[in-house]
Amino acid sequence: MSCVCSSGVSGVGSDVVPVSVIKGGSVTLYTGVQTNQQEVIKWYFNDTRIAQISGDLSEICTDVQCEDGDERFRDRLKLDHQTGSLNIMNITDSGLYELKIISSKSSSDKIFRIAVTGVPAAERDEVKRESVKEGDSFTFDPGVPVIKNPNDVTKWYFNDIIIAEITGDQSKICTDVQCKERFRDRLKLDHQTGSLTITNTRNTDSGEYKLLIIIINSSFSISITTVKRFNLTVIDVPGSGLSSGAVAGIVVVVLLVFAAAVIYYRRHRTHAAVPQR
Repeated sequence: MSCVCSSGVSGVGSDVVPVSVIKGGSVTLYTGVQTNQQEVIKWYFNDTRIAQISGDLSEICTDVQCEDGDERFRDRLKLDHQTGSLNIMNITDSGLYELKIISSKSSSDKIFRIAVTGVPAAERDEVKRESVKEGDSFTFDPGVPVIKNPNDVTKWYFNDIIIAEITGDQSKICTDVQCKERFRDRLKLDHQTGSLTITNTRNTDSGEYKLLIIIINSSFSISITTVKRFNLTVIDVPGSGLSSGAVAGIVVVVLLVFAAAVIYYRRHRTHAAVPQR
């Protein structure tokens, strides 16, 4: 649904919140209010309106749905219908993002100056490929600062199953049953750096690992999400990388062969020892 157009303001006299975001990441700009079906909430990017919501939800628009919007934010904006907060996905555009809240009694402005750091697209979209010899340890390095705020969240996933998490000063490893069965006592999480180590790697550890970092700044009403992906291959080295299951199988076979040889030998000796008549 299209909205009635109006122009943004330059932000003179309003507090400006500086925000730095990695290109291709996600950021949520919070209004700090709960709508009471009386306010009109408008979002602008460099004086071009990109989203709007009225309190009774009769007028809602994002990106190209807004009459003065353009293509740059197509399918990359989400508007919270309860609070009017704006989520920008796969962010690429630096500039002024302005919030206007208008009610019958008052109006307020908030401006976010977002600087998008220039990370090359190939690097941003890259799945980092790693390999390790079976039985060795391997450490995934986040490569980005893990900020220690009480609300910050760091999560590690293996094939979309969460395997480790840091929230503030608390950390968890393998709370999922499936994770416990696969990685039992083999994961180590560094609370200072957010790095994840797998000890005694196995062939079954091969797959995609994803790191999700959510930085929440309640003072500035923003949250920033960063995602990194890794693809790990555990290499079976001939002669030195036999899995525990393979080793157990070989031992069983050797024991069976040995037992059969002993039985055959004893029977042969007994038969030979019987005197001929």
